[in-house]
Amino acid sequence: MNNTSSDCNKMYSFSDEYRREELIKKIEHALSRLTLEELEALLYDMITKNYINEF
Repeated sequence: MNNTSSDCNKMYSFSDEYRREELIKKIEHALSRLTLEELEALLYDMITKNYINEF
């Protein structure tokens, strides 16, 4: 039974990693279409929510 459990965990982590990569691609595509002003607003929002640290 341990083998089956570990096989399922591998399958789910692969699926999670694939989903993560797909989300990153979608976000990168959306970011590439934003104006400078929109990017600056997004940066400010992310800094104030502590998603990223100011450099």
